[in-house]
Amino acid sequence: MATPVSYEPHEKFGGVYWVSFEDGSRRLATVNLAPGIRVYGEPLVRFGQVELRVWNPYRSKLAAAILKGIKEVPIREGSRVLYLGAAAGTTPSHVSDIIGRSGVLYGVEFAPRVMREFVEKVAAYRKNAIPILADARFPHKYAHIVTEKVDVVYADIAQPFQSKIVADNAEFYLKRGGYVLQAIKAMSIDVTKEPSETYKREISHLEERGFEIIDVVHLEPYDVAHAFVVARYAR
Repeated sequence: MATPVSYEPHEKFGGVYWVSFEDGSRRLATVNLAPGIRVYGEPLVRFGQVELRVWNPYRSKLAAAILKGIKEVPIREGSRVLYLGAAAGTTPSHVSDIIGRSGVLYGVEFAPRVMREFVEKVAAYRKNAIPILADARFPHKYAHIVTEKVDVVYADIAQPFQSKIVADNAEFYLKRGGYVLQAIKAMSIDVTKEPSETYKREISHLEERGFEIIDVVHLEPYDVAHAFVVARYAR
């Protein structure tokens, strides 16, 4: 990687930065809430007292959506975020950076092995990250942990009926007027359908459940057959 020369805030999204390099390139980054700690081998760059983590769009669908021009990212300092499909913590760790010490990230993951990685790489160093080993299809099962309404439900889950799972969790935990960020994985839903058909069906389900669609972007070349949706909970 070329030598970093400067950084500046993203023009639209708080807590997100551009790092410029001597070769003329620039990359997304977030300020590291756990200085010196890498989560997925990402480069760390330091400017004085500020350490930033370079945010890889090929590893994070949220970073990819930002680079593809998504209109809104309603995650900011102090946000409460319910993250469905936290996996080993790549994107959740950047969300943790953005929401800061005053925010809370509830990370739901079904697979014990990757939840162990989430705990070891993310939650162990970040007090704003709360690991929840649970199946997102049954949101009532973690109501004893998520005891407050959240500002955002973020979903990156490889299951059929993704939008139903998202909407079920939103009805349980999301504030009225809160937001959903959903990565739609077409091949995880129905391999026999064209991705465009799958996107339309999943988005229609959100609308039927009371969501206003704010924006949709496709994530190629960062992720094939993926769309990223921002929606507001109108009910």
